[in-house]
Amino acid sequence: MNNSDILFLYDAKLTNPNGDIDEENRPRMDYERSINLVSDVRLKRYIRDYFEQIGKEIFVGKVDGETVNATERIKRLFEKYDGKVNINKLSKEQQTWMLDQLIDVRVFGATMPLKSEDKGSSMTFIGPVQFNWGYSLNKVTLVESASITSHFGSDDKNDGGNIGKDYRVYYSFLAFHGVISGHRAAHTRLTDEDIRLFDKAVIKSIPLSATRSKVGQYPRLYVRVEYNSPEFLVGDLRDLVSLAETEGLRSISEVQLHVDVLVNKLLEVRDEIAYIHYWQDSNLLLSYEGLQGKLVDLIPTELADKLVSVL
Repeated sequence: MNNSDILFLYDAKLTNPNGDIDEENRPRMDYERSINLVSDVRLKRYIRDYFEQIGKEIFVGKVDGETVNATERIKRLFEKYDGKVNINKLSKEQQTWMLDQLIDVRVFGATMPLKSEDKGSSMTFIGPVQFNWGYSLNKVTLVESASITSHFGSDDKNDGGNIGKDYRVYYSFLAFHGVISGHRAAHTRLTDEDIRLFDKAVIKSIPLSATRSKVGQYPRLYVRVEYNSPEFLVGDLRDLVSLAETEGLRSISEVQLHVDVLVNKLLEVRDEIAYIHYWQDSNLLLSYEGLQGKLVDLIPTELADKLVSVL
């Protein structure tokens, strides 16, 4: 498998993209710059939940609706194994079987507190797919009204209900960068089919995972640049895109994304590129060399034959 760079953009309107438990669940913010932040863990949770929704086995999640520790999770997984298993010392064959069951470990890796023949007291799989923290491309302000009430009291004596906090952003246009390491893919047994499913999961997972605080978040652009080797990466693709306006945004209809630098960089390294896997929401307006439209219509002919639609 070869390397890939990933650019994923989605927006959040009157929602809480990623609450900070150390700050009363306020949206994570860089207050000096008015930039909204979202952790990679939050994005991975969306993707794992999607894998589970479509019937895939995952390591980091509940088992039959029950929260269990890592050791118990593996014990229950091996109840499906055809053969005798010493959970305290897994053979290489059993490790291989385990990886073939757990798509999130093949994708994101994991540290498992289990002994094995070749890994000592714990097994660590460094995931080939990694994201850094996401951040908004626009300046974000929080909704001022943050108090909510409940009809239910906290105890028998509280008839008036509870008062809580409900922190949200007005509008955040968020950007993530990720990579796929071809070398690490072999270590976790990541397959091309896994990657195709991962592409779909990134796009579909957030709307399907909507809760009260998360509804109002939608994917807008996904680009995965697949290279010809496991030795090449461009780097953080977010540095190559920008918004026409960064202040006062309230909806996708007010967003215009400049992709001139990104497209020109891809032209520069086009001999290193095998495919450009992409998906774009029809409501997102892109701008390239003064023209506006969809990526498929704006991209130069030298790159057009490398475009592959994800959905």
